[in-house]
Amino acid sequence: MAEPTGLIAKSGIELLTFGTPNGVKASIILEELKEAYGKDYTYQSIHIGKNTQKEPWYTALNPNGRIPTIVDHDRNGFAVFEGLAILTYLTRHYDPEHKFSFPVDSDDYSVAEQWISWQHGGLGPMQGQAGHFLRAAPEKIAWAIQRYVGESERLYGILDARLADRDYVAGPGRGRYSIADISLVGWANASLGSTIDLKAQFPNVRAWLDRLLARPAVQKGFTVPSGQEWSNSVSRYERALGGEAGLEDTKKSLEELKKLVADAKEKYGYKYASP
Repeated sequence: MAEPTGLIAKSGIELLTFGTPNGVKASIILEELKEAYGKDYTYQSIHIGKNTQKEPWYTALNPNGRIPTIVDHDRNGFAVFEGLAILTYLTRHYDPEHKFSFPVDSDDYSVAEQWISWQHGGLGPMQGQAGHFLRAAPEKIAWAIQRYVGESERLYGILDARLADRDYVAGPGRGRYSIADISLVGWANASLGSTIDLKAQFPNVRAWLDRLLARPAVQKGFTVPSGQEWSNSVSRYERALGGEAGLEDTKKSLEELKKLVADAKEKYGYKYASP
């Protein structure tokens, strides 16, 4: 398919995205709003490997040149970038019954906002850097690897403690599914790709992830815009480790990454601690 060269919709929400932990924040909440309220949306794939997000038409909407971005054609073409802002914008305008959010003057709203901010400023950047130094960096720098994988583990420890007696991150009692969970689920579903084994290390987070992945809208959101399963999802990696046919290369790659992390941790005497 040809690369996008501009907006294509005339009404509703138009989503410009790619299949990343940040990208699925927008597609999942849009799928939830579609299921709950019939709020439809249009999407285009912005291939970050081809630098489509750097094209002038795109940076006119998102000056940071990253994904995702939404354009609300029903509100004079208002554009919103950054996952945190997209989650709060969409629920503020299109979730009148607070099915995925909380009243803005409530303490629950503040709690959800705190955890989304925690993800936005902590878990996302740290796990993102872990993935970069493990996979993309031209040199395998042991200090950077143990630093960012270790900090990601520390942050998952915080989330695991939060979920020790809760089903969801925010909300009264045991919590209620909300944009606080949506902000985190993409990163959690990519965690094993950075050698962080939720099942073994952070079982409360893994149980929470399973609850979210059971939701139809979450499942659909993960397939936008490619229509396919993530190549680095927890499920795919676990199937590979379990010996599923056709995933031998995935298993080998993960085992090599685990050794890289173990060697880096040993070199610098890394010891897990949280918080």
